[in-house]
Amino acid sequence: MSKQIIEQLQEDGRRSYATIGRSIGLSEAAVRQRVQRMLDAEVVQIVAVTDPLQVGFRRQAMIGLTVEGDIAPVGDALAAMDEVAYVVTTAGSFDLLAEVVCEDDDDLLTLLSDRIRTLPGVRTTETFVYLKLNKQHYNWGTR
Repeated sequence: MSKQIIEQLQEDGRRSYATIGRSIGLSEAAVRQRVQRMLDAEVVQIVAVTDPLQVGFRRQAMIGLTVEGDIAPVGDALAAMDEVAYVVTTAGSFDLLAEVVCEDDDDLLTLLSDRIRTLPGVRTTETFVYLKLNKQHYNWGTR
């Protein structure tokens, strides 16, 4: 049942618990309790997803970083930056990948030069500037 609730919320995060309950055969209270348990366990987040271009952020990029020494402090420092949408530790050519959302190229350059490349342990960075977002979805894992 939790999977069905997640699917309903992925279609419309504002859908009422009563509406969800009717569609999957649970009471409103049961849906509310299941959603709260999933929120508490950090299985789901209910957020508003924006199109960065529509709200003034014209530059998105993926930054690959190689790190000397312990990767965790660099990952934590990246995660603390407002411009960083997500950070992953990887195996392969890069130790970390960070997706960033900036207002423009100048902001991206400042972020790279003054804040990311100066982090202790950062050996190299390679930036992949997004030219077009071909697909972005959030309904994976339930269908």
